[in-house]
Amino acid sequence: MADVKKEALKISQEKGGKLEIKSKVPVQSREDLAIAYTPGVAAVSSAIAKNKEDIYTYTTKKNTVAIVTDGSAVLGLGNIGPEAALPVMEGKAVLFKEFADIDVIPICLATQDTEEIISHIQAIAPSLGGINLEDIAAPRCFEIERRLKESLDIPIFHDDQHGTAIVVLAALYNALKLTKKDLSTSKIVINGAGAAGIATAKKILAAGAQNVLLVDKSGIISADDANLDVRHQEIAQMTNPQHLKGNLQEALKGADVFIGVSAGNVLSKEWIQAMNDQPVIFAMANPTPEIMPDKAKEGGAFIVGTGRSDFPNQINNVLAFPGIFRGALDSRASDITDEMQIAAAKGIAAVISEDELSTDYIIPDVFHPDVVDIVAKSVSDSATK
Repeated sequence: MADVKKEALKISQEKGGKLEIKSKVPVQSREDLAIAYTPGVAAVSSAIAKNKEDIYTYTTKKNTVAIVTDGSAVLGLGNIGPEAALPVMEGKAVLFKEFADIDVIPICLATQDTEEIISHIQAIAPSLGGINLEDIAAPRCFEIERRLKESLDIPIFHDDQHGTAIVVLAALYNALKLTKKDLSTSKIVINGAGAAGIATAKKILAAGAQNVLLVDKSGIISADDANLDVRHQEIAQMTNPQHLKGNLQEALKGADVFIGVSAGNVLSKEWIQAMNDQPVIFAMANPTPEIMPDKAKEGGAFIVGTGRSDFPNQINNVLAFPGIFRGALDSRASDITDEMQIAAAKGIAAVISEDELSTDYIIPDVFHPDVVDIVAKSVSDSATK
């Protein structure tokens, strides 16, 4: 890993970052200049002035997304600020381009004020076909996304919430096929009640789950808890139908699935032994999972997934967001709905055929050539229904 970090520093220094803007048209003569800029461009601007929808015909808007962050929750590094967040946003932009041929502009805002973030994004929206919110801390990320969805007519997607949730759901679909269990009757425990945990709970519930427990540092979240955090009040009404109390160990008794979006080494192999037969463990904390795969297997885990590329079943957001935005842009969707996201999860799961499916292969590799096209089509078809 040290060599990878050294190489990343070296390349970033040599290249001056990971992105550049290239012209699609030549500017090698006076005629070229007249067409690309003035006076020719006046005809294009006039056409759009008459019909704003023509902006999708004549400009880059139809294939341009902004990745917007305030630098408050960056890639496991925490609140490191907008300047330090820029390399991460550049890297994410590269993934958009390489996997789905989407042009992306990184926007790192020098404010962590909810109202200012919302107003800045609203102000730049005319240039963009979509917004990918990235690495914005909870709870303000929820309010920012909600308000932007209400006020803008382009897709808004907070990848830290929904990207994780979609890929988890995809992995869960295939894991439950192997365990021959049903989503609606499975007991699912999610450890970590931040943006990813809450979004994952909501997505799984929207897909048909009925018995989901959300656990944070203080224990199982329950609607009848008088000291419940404000940001957990909504999800508490949707989860823990039996109003169970206790810690993670208690929550896991009789559970079918553990989903970790929390911290390393918080899950004991002995607790897995108290789960139902053929337990499924998704330990996605990075770089150290909630439990290492070998320890999980020792505890009786039937299927283990992590967020790491050096273990089987990597649950990686890259499987979701490029195809989701490709499908949303191609269908000119004004929103990325739950239905579209569930369709994306089903598309990711379907990449693996019944014959290929195994305990060590429930989720496709990020470089699988069919992933983006299948996810994009799933999203586009759902958007146009």
